[in-house]
Amino acid sequence: MADFSTTVKDIGDVSVIYLNGFLDAHTAPMLENNFSELINKNRYSIVVNFEELAYISSAGLGVFMAFIEKVRENNGDIKLTTMNDKVYNIFDLLGFPLLYEIYKSEDEAINKFKSLK
Repeated sequence: MADFSTTVKDIGDVSVIYLNGFLDAHTAPMLENNFSELINKNRYSIVVNFEELAYISSAGLGVFMAFIEKVRENNGDIKLTTMNDKVYNIFDLLGFPLLYEIYKSEDEAINKFKSLK
């Protein structure tokens, strides 16, 4: 099984999920747990940092689709940041840039939430 880990850090009102390794069908439940825990804590301003993510499968992409509606129903959003070209191309191919805001830097994504307040 490929290595995958996540770390969640709260920066003010924004929660940042850091992805590391390979996100696929075997590792997707770990990310699902992160989203579920944040929603259970009423934390709906979420940034996902892809800087250390080497690979994402369709199962990994499905995690984002599974939670975006619940987050947006609660006036929140999931913003994506620091993707390498390989990961971005997968998101782009499936039309995710139309559904999600994607930023070059984590600070940019966090500041976008602050500007909405």
